[in-house]
Amino acid sequence: MIEPDTIKLLRECDAGIKMGVSSIEDVLDYVKDEAFRKCLTNCKNEHDKLKEEIQTFLNKYHDEGKEPTAMAKSMSWVKTNVKLVIDESDKAIADLITDGCNMGVKSLNKYLNQYKAADEKTKDIAKRLIRLEENLIIDIRQFL
Repeated sequence: MIEPDTIKLLRECDAGIKMGVSSIEDVLDYVKDEAFRKCLTNCKNEHDKLKEEIQTFLNKYHDEGKEPTAMAKSMSWVKTNVKLVIDESDKAIADLITDGCNMGVKSLNKYLNQYKAADEKTKDIAKRLIRLEENLIIDIRQFL
């Protein structure tokens, strides 16, 4: 029997990936530095690969996954658009993405602790997503 924690953790990873991809897509057109754009695009592609892996597990468990909350999406959209109206620089974009990654890392670690009975494959996916976010923070520091 599958632990409910497995599905719950998969759902949170699913929502987190959707939020991350959406955030990257929201800012990509504003990025001026080609290396920065490439970094964000590569990270988005890695998110997409993890999303496919998560979707495979969710399908196996007959679950549709989870969308980010409307509040989280709205707050992110407002913050991004207000900040970019004031400052369209790569520095501002790097700051926004760093904040988003930090929130994602914090949330995912909270869910890893909360859903301790999740299977090891699902925990591994969550940990890989955390590392992906942490690595993006490091990779874009040069643009802050």
